[in-house]
Amino acid sequence: MTDDNKTPEGRKPSLRDRMRPVEFLGIAGVLSIFVFLIVLMASREPILALIFFGIAFIVTLVVIALFVLGLKPDDEERRDLAEQNHEHPELPGGTDGTDAGPKAPRNPHG
Repeated sequence: MTDDNKTPEGRKPSLRDRMRPVEFLGIAGVLSIFVFLIVLMASREPILALIFFGIAFIVTLVVIALFVLGLKPDDEERRDLAEQNHEHPELPGGTDGTDAGPKAPRNPHG
């Protein structure tokens, strides 16, 4: 009845979706190696160059993650989110009719 190739959510991620984190790590690694080489050539201190490599790697990952979070979802992602909400009617905005959408947070001071 169920397809073993699908995730519990009912959708099998594409190869591109699965490789996206590897792409981000690769970009951060290349930029960090560049920083490592620049610091190593300028200071001739390998320990200092390794420290800058680590800092550059972490900063690059954080910046890439912030850029990705800032992107708006395209039509395919919106359809996927709608399908996931349909499969989980207990979530806000589900199709079970008990919740029309997200509610405003209660004011604890009011």
